[in-house]
Amino acid sequence: MRRTFTVPRTIPSLTASAVLGAALVVTGPAGAQAAALPAAPSATPHTASPVSAAPVAAASAARPTLRRGSSGQAVRTLQKRLNALGYWTGGAADGEFGGLTEQAVFALKKVAGLKRDGVVGPKVWRALDRGVRPKARSTTGHVIEIDKKRQVLKIVNDGRVTYTLNTSTGTGRSYVSQGSTHIASTPSGHFRVFRQIDGYRHAPLGVLYRPKYFNGGIAVHGSNSVPPYAASHGCARLSNTAINWIWNSNKMPIGTRVWVY
Repeated sequence: MRRTFTVPRTIPSLTASAVLGAALVVTGPAGAQAAALPAAPSATPHTASPVSAAPVAAASAARPTLRRGSSGQAVRTLQKRLNALGYWTGGAADGEFGGLTEQAVFALKKVAGLKRDGVVGPKVWRALDRGVRPKARSTTGHVIEIDKKRQVLKIVNDGRVTYTLNTSTGTGRSYVSQGSTHIASTPSGHFRVFRQIDGYRHAPLGVLYRPKYFNGGIAVHGSNSVPPYAASHGCARLSNTAINWIWNSNKMPIGTRVWVY
């Protein structure tokens, strides 16, 4: 028997998406149905986020290279840290890098074994972070220690260094005075302050400001020139402001022990 089929005259309406899907299925080649489906978003390769340079830049800005004549908050931070470690800058942190701050930087760099100049760079900041301080040789009482190798003067109480100042001692070279040849020496040993002059002394070798004598004609005294190296005829030079502070605060009265090494 012959079978017949009835074809409906109308096709149920389809949504646009269904039509599109159907078209893709009908017109695509075999197996194209999966390929024709919308592809999954491609995975984005993982890349590390770039490290911001802002913190590094901020740190550099907070710790710039400083020298005499610099001013601002960074200098104030430097002065506070120097004072906290006993490198005397004159007391107040005023944010001005003057002669007293330079003297304190000289002392710190000598103790830290750095180049003996007044420039504050990364190595100085690191030394401050480490809390670099000198050690004392004396263990009891109030002693002034003069370290000729490092060219620093230390004020020591019961074995603890409370202050460290830049000093300049004898060069070790020969010089001629009043027709005789001498050696610019600061002899090592243990001494005591036995004489002092509250004013200027015009000596044959130069002017001594407020000297405190501890070994013959050798004294700790103020000077207009205190470089970061040995430059005297035998005395231990300090800045005029530093010797004023020592006098005014009674840091070195008659009888004070002085150790030179």
